[in-house]
Amino acid sequence: MRSDGYAPIRDYAAVGDGRSVALVALDGSIDWLCFPDRDSGTVFGALLDPDGGGRFTLAPTIPYEVERRYLPETNILETTYRTPAGAVLVTDLMTLEGGALTPWVELARKVEGLSGTVPLRWSVEPRFGWGKAETSIELRKGVPVASSGSDAIAVSCWDAGELDVSGGAIGAELELRGGETALLALSGSHGSPVHLQPREGVELRIDGTAQAWRRWLRAGAYEGPWPEPVLRSVLALKLLIHTPTGAITAAPTSSLPERIGGPKNYDYRYAWARDSSFTLDAFMRLGYHEQAHASFTWLLDALRETHPSVSPIYKIRGAVLSDQRELDLPGYRASRPVREGNDAAEQLQLSGYGDLLTTTWLYVRDGNLLDSETGTRLAESVDLLAELWRNEDSGIWELDDREHYTQSKMGAWVAFDRALRLVEDGQLPDDRAAAWRAEAEAVRAWVEENCWSEERGSYTMYPGSAELDASCLLAARMEYGEVKGERSLRTIEAVRRELGRGPLLYRYGGMPEEEGAFVACSFWLVESLARAERFDEAAELMEELLPLANDVGLYSEQMDPETHEFLGNFPQGLSHLALVNAAALFKQSLEQARKAV
Repeated sequence: MRSDGYAPIRDYAAVGDGRSVALVALDGSIDWLCFPDRDSGTVFGALLDPDGGGRFTLAPTIPYEVERRYLPETNILETTYRTPAGAVLVTDLMTLEGGALTPWVELARKVEGLSGTVPLRWSVEPRFGWGKAETSIELRKGVPVASSGSDAIAVSCWDAGELDVSGGAIGAELELRGGETALLALSGSHGSPVHLQPREGVELRIDGTAQAWRRWLRAGAYEGPWPEPVLRSVLALKLLIHTPTGAITAAPTSSLPERIGGPKNYDYRYAWARDSSFTLDAFMRLGYHEQAHASFTWLLDALRETHPSVSPIYKIRGAVLSDQRELDLPGYRASRPVREGNDAAEQLQLSGYGDLLTTTWLYVRDGNLLDSETGTRLAESVDLLAELWRNEDSGIWELDDREHYTQSKMGAWVAFDRALRLVEDGQLPDDRAAAWRAEAEAVRAWVEENCWSEERGSYTMYPGSAELDASCLLAARMEYGEVKGERSLRTIEAVRRELGRGPLLYRYGGMPEEEGAFVACSFWLVESLARAERFDEAAELMEELLPLANDVGLYSEQMDPETHEFLGNFPQGLSHLALVNAAALFKQSLEQARKAV
């Protein structure tokens, strides 16, 4: 399945512990792990550099067929390899201790013989710092330890063959019979002593981690249609949350291309105000109140760094993301440049203010109260927006060409609208209400006068543009205009007609040559149809989209509409939360129907 050492993006599954995320290919190779955190350099980076990036392989040495799944209600991966000689089950996970983070990063791989006798080979090839940092391997008390500066990874193994340490790799070959078990555990430390754990401790953490995932998932509730993909998406979103801080990252990867060989390759290992808003909405809808509180608190803390401005992106520890550099790496299937950091943080994105105030309104509606200092600070951000909204910005798609993007202006209207709702609820000071109401009316009048095209029968991307923009579908979610009004319904039809390729949508016009269809946009269309009470059409579209996930239920950022090849960073939070929010509307409609009966 590999081409020049690269596996298809669709072939990966993700495991994580709340600090970092590892990507496991269908052939058993772990090709991605940033260490010690998700925004650090890689220790396994074969995803972007198959020759020098490092990996952790584990697979039979004879031909095999493979199938895999997540252990139900967990982010623990189970892969079954069936060979002519027998079958084995490999369990991959990053462990937790009593549901909490361990003091070290632990990646465990358990191999169980199911039948016959299967020959296997495993190899750990650590390459710190994007494969560029000098790495040494030495035995300490008989355990191989790879280190570079203050980073170290110990490789413990039990019943896993005769160890060989050579050529910058740690590995062994073994034969596993039915009923036998081998265990591998990587224990990573950063600026702290190396932890050498006993086998019993790893086994206990494997079992305890499964219990912890199930306990977390069951803290919420979902009783609507499509429960399996919805709950898998919720678990995927949980992988993207940085447990120590509550930051919600867009994806765990960097520089996976939007078109193979193209230059649109970005670093998504940071927290966007937009994605945070959508994700918090999804969690609160499903009852994950504790998680919502932790992540909303992180967002408020991060905003202190740029107050009263709302930056599009923040680092996971709340600092402003202010730099981007290009790395000397081959890139995924020769797609360059490879980037670390993201310069979109320097852009003006007006809709970010709407995202912030929407999140705040949802948080309050969920039964919470704002303290007076937070209320004052949010009011100051709304006052700043009153000065900014007439400016051109980079829009939701973070474009270099600044324009008066329609969705940005709608987002500004949302900020004023939600601020007024918060005033009515006693959460924000009321002395600016009249001014904010005037601004909201001015924004709406501007959009309706300048952004609607009777000729195109739709809101266009910006005034004077002939291009349509799928982000205008978010008007229904933002409660901008009449959800079943003529302009909203005509925009839905125009976007679907002109940007649609089968069930998928491109972000805006002219994109087929530059990138794939944007997965989240298709779920936005589902949500728009549902909000317009066109539930049959929405459900039909959902049924077309759900089978486009990979074999373990994950989505990338984009997809080739013809081949369904995955493109862009993976797994992509925006894709999964758009699925959850669309499905939640059906859940809400069912609940309303029950009450009516």
